[in-house]
Amino acid sequence: MTVITLGSLFDGIGVFPLSASRYRITPTWASEIEKAPVSITKRHFPNMLHLGDITKIDGGIIPPVHIITFGSPCQNLSNIGKREGLAGSQSSLFYHAIRIIEEMRCATNGTYPIIAVWENVMGAFSSNNRLDFKAVLESFTNTEIPMPASGIWAKAGMVRGNDVEVCWRVLDARYWGKPTLPQRRRRIFLVADFGGTRAREILFKSRELQSISTTCEESRPPSTAASRVSSEKTRRKIPVVRPFQERRMRSTAKDKNKSGFTGSFGRTNDPFPTLLAGSVSNFSFWYEGKEQEGYIRQLTPLECEWLMGLPEGWTAWGNGNEVISDYARYKAIGNAIAVPCAEYIMAGIAETL
Repeated sequence: MTVITLGSLFDGIGVFPLSASRYRITPTWASEIEKAPVSITKRHFPNMLHLGDITKIDGGIIPPVHIITFGSPCQNLSNIGKREGLAGSQSSLFYHAIRIIEEMRCATNGTYPIIAVWENVMGAFSSNNRLDFKAVLESFTNTEIPMPASGIWAKAGMVRGNDVEVCWRVLDARYWGKPTLPQRRRRIFLVADFGGTRAREILFKSRELQSISTTCEESRPPSTAASRVSSEKTRRKIPVVRPFQERRMRSTAKDKNKSGFTGSFGRTNDPFPTLLAGSVSNFSFWYEGKEQEGYIRQLTPLECEWLMGLPEGWTAWGNGNEVISDYARYKAIGNAIAVPCAEYIMAGIAETL
């Protein structure tokens, strides 16, 4: 049986390699420069080659792989950033990933990679007057892609050019996995099939996912979608969990919008807001009828791992058994990809290849 191999650019804490390995895809190499994520990934994938700075990688001489994945930096594309777009110093690194793909395909006479997967924030649809996403599609297809007649990019679509099929789709982490993740995290996932027509099957076909696995029996935060649980299981105490919508809280306070500010305190069935690298989410907790005894606290790194679908303790230790600081764990998890979304795509690739 042919071994399917994967290379991960902008690897972070190895979410694409983790998801791939669950479907017998072999992570071969990774590129990452952040110290803590590199150490975490080396711990979990000791046989994976680490290539370092993406700007110094020659795609023609590194080991060829069937799949290249990359969630290129989103800072200049995000709606909460300065919006420099793909021209920004960080988000422009996207083009180095495209260069590496082209160099590998040239060196292997168009054989490798077969599939490329790109992930990024929703802001990529609108940055640079919506021209950045057009540039992304043109980079993969090496042909001119017209703007949609509406001037707005759809949340799912497909284009073809020069024997490359490209499909994209917005996936929200809160609707994926077993159990589903109670975190609102909407991200663009794009699949490019070089020389084939499998991208649509990989990205649009319904398929079952494996259950989220864990590595230890540590405690988890209650799911907001099921925070009112059986009184038998809680000794007749019914817990209520309400995440704060902090960005909404700040904006409504600035606008002196009293009703909007009150609504930002959340409701029982609200999902947690998107985990960010630069801040830690807060939530309120009390037992029903005991609101006066409730309290507010931050999510722990362990709880953030759970909200991303990561095995518990995934970011706790580095390659040399060193303890990873909470600050580094929050940052790494906030920059990561939700596991069930990556797993869905890897399941599709394994199925079609």
